[in-house]
Amino acid sequence: MDTSRLIERIQRIDLPQARSAFLWGPRKTGKTTLLRQQFPHACWIDLLDYDLFLSLSQRPARLRQILEAQASKTVVIDEVQKIPHLMDEIHWLIENRGFQFILSGSSARKFRRGKGNLLGGRAWRFELYPLVTKELKDFDLGKALVSGLLPSHYLSAESEMDLKAYVHDYLKEEIQAEALTRNLPAFSKFLQSAALTNGMLLNYSNAARDAGVSVKTIREYYQILEDTLIGRQLFPWKKSKKRRLIETSKFFFFDTGIVSALLNYKSLMPGTREYGRAFEHFILQECWAYRHYSGLDFPISFWRTASGAEVDLILGDSEVALEIKSSENAGERTKGLHLFHEECHCRKSLIVSRDPLPRKVHSNISVLPWHMFCEMLWSGYIM
Repeated sequence: MDTSRLIERIQRIDLPQARSAFLWGPRKTGKTTLLRQQFPHACWIDLLDYDLFLSLSQRPARLRQILEAQASKTVVIDEVQKIPHLMDEIHWLIENRGFQFILSGSSARKFRRGKGNLLGGRAWRFELYPLVTKELKDFDLGKALVSGLLPSHYLSAESEMDLKAYVHDYLKEEIQAEALTRNLPAFSKFLQSAALTNGMLLNYSNAARDAGVSVKTIREYYQILEDTLIGRQLFPWKKSKKRRLIETSKFFFFDTGIVSALLNYKSLMPGTREYGRAFEHFILQECWAYRHYSGLDFPISFWRTASGAEVDLILGDSEVALEIKSSENAGERTKGLHLFHEECHCRKSLIVSRDPLPRKVHSNISVLPWHMFCEMLWSGYIM
């Protein structure tokens, strides 16, 4: 399926002629398709090509020989994380031969651990997320919550099988091939445990007991998920002066479909806890993607007191407080929003729900249907 004809990606790699860039994103977010569309005349180095991978691994200087025989000064290197020590050669070519590199990768682990030259600020950083509502016509919320928003999964009639294959490939290619852990059975159990607690407060002890490994190992497993871009933490708001706050982070996979595949969900029924958690996850995905694509780079956190009052998302430095409810008739239990507003005087307090129409439930709290919230978010009216 040619997904490029069905969607219009928001992300664009707009660069001055002399500037290089990294494009990070999990597998199958569409990095290769995006770069082939934007740089059709670039010299393309695909490190998934085993012969080329082996040649450049053994002698990185061969990259210089290859490129000096090319007419184009723009070079795309796909899956650059496979050869971190190639970065020194890339650095030299930028400085001494005037090449422009666009470096695509699905894992930043080896770079973050000091084994890869990040070009000393000479390369801008871009990220590609799963699809967002603005990129799709006739958006199907139910399908998005179960199948996720990776292009090949959301647009596929066989999304369930595709998702299972994706999880299998992740274990095989990202974990086993890069020797990130030797205990794949324990890591596989951990993945299921992480899916069961997706969006909940991190509890390393419980996860260690479920997987049969130490707490130290569980911390390392979560770090593997973050380094390979499979998930990230949502950090708690910590600026309260009046109330004792929870300081434990939550963890979310990068896509709702990954949770479905790990937990074998074939459908999600409105009104269930699983549906509600997937709905909250979806709204968070939209906010994370908007933060990056807009260039605003505002913080996103959650607020929770030791006594149990909570606000699902805080956008910016308390500018917007969001409560996310999957109901079609969001109730007026707004204690968390009231308490947070009382303390931080946020500019907007919103309940994002499946209500058919917007309404005002208090002088400073409004209910927004999810599709209206997404439209306003991408139009710049929320932040």
